[in-house]
Parts: sequence; structure tokens; C-alpha cells
Amino acid sequence: MSDKDILEIFRKTGAMTEGHFILTSGYHSPQYFQCAKVLQYPEYNTLFASMIADKFRDKNITLVISPAVGGIVFGTEVGRQLNVRTIFSERENNAMKLRRGFEIYQTDNVLVCEDVVTTGGSVLEVIELVKNSGANVQGAGFIIDRSNGTVDFKTEQFSLAKTEAVKYSAEEVPDWLQKIPVSKPGSRNLKT
Repeated sequence: MSDKDILEIFRKTGAMTEGHFILTSGYHSPQYFQCAKVLQYPEYNTLFASMIADKFRDKNITLVISPAVGGIVFGTEVGRQLNVRTIFSERENNAMKLRRGFEIYQTDNVLVCEDVVTTGGSVLEVIELVKNSGANVQGAGFIIDRSNGTVDFKTEQFSLAKTEAVKYSAEEVPDWLQKIPVSKPGSRNLKT
């Protein structure tokens, strides 16, 4: 599937929206990808996950980990298709941590999965969490790369679609965007 095909599925399911959004990274953008809206359809979750699983199938993956909340549904399906343990990390006191009794073993070959990457901050934190456990990071797989290929996780990485993120720092928000009511749909500040 081409980038255009993937993005069309996002449009068709209402998962790509327009307005004034504050992204998880803190940037302001006129577009937001709400992957939960596309992943609610099993055929798309299965399709997207199969594309990531197929890309990393030869890496002998033993564990899939995703940052909460956005990556959980997708990462779980990738793990199911690879038939491996699947866990997620959560933000606690502004740091990614393992909770709920989850463990990463030094012998694990780990695939990090995320739904959308803009700056890559959450994925980088999860990669650091994996490295600190002594396990082997085998790659990062994600659906949408809003960095248009500029984020580098220093491991094999694969996205299903790349697009240029239109984003502005809080100090650079243009007048036309400031006139639109702001929404902060990300999950970084959810209470857990």
C-alpha cells in the first residue's frame, strides 16, 4: 500500500482531523491523527499490524512494547501476529516506566510499536527503557511518520506512511490557527 492509500483510510474513518490541536510533543498543528478511530475497525488494525509484523518477522522478536495509551491497541495486534508477549509502558512522574508487573528480560529481542510519531519522544523513551533493562532493541514500527522520515531512532525503523507534519511552537502559532478553538487530544497527561 502507498502512503496515499494509508492516508485515505485515515480520512475515510475520520482518524485524520483538522482544527487547532496541541500535540503530545507540545507543538500546535492544524491536523491530528486519532489512530483509535481507524484501529477500532479490526480489518484496518489487522492489516496495518500485519505490515509491521511482516517487516520484522525475521528479527526473532520475543517481545513487543508500546507506549501507553496510543500504541497499546496496535502493539497488541502486532504482538499477536508475531505470537509473542506484548506489554506497554506508562508515564509516571513524567517518565516512561513499566507497571502492572510487566518485565523486560535481558534475553528479549524487542520491537517497539507506536501509532503516530511526530518528534519521536515517546518511542525514544521506550527504547531507552528497553536498553536500560539490558534487552536487545530490534526495531521500531509505527503506522504514521509525521516527521516525514526525519526522526532517527538509531535502530531499524519502519512506518506505513510518511507525511510532513505542519507544526508550530507555542510562540510561532500563526494568526489564522490562533482563531480556531484549541483541542489537546493526546494522552500524555492522562491520570493513571
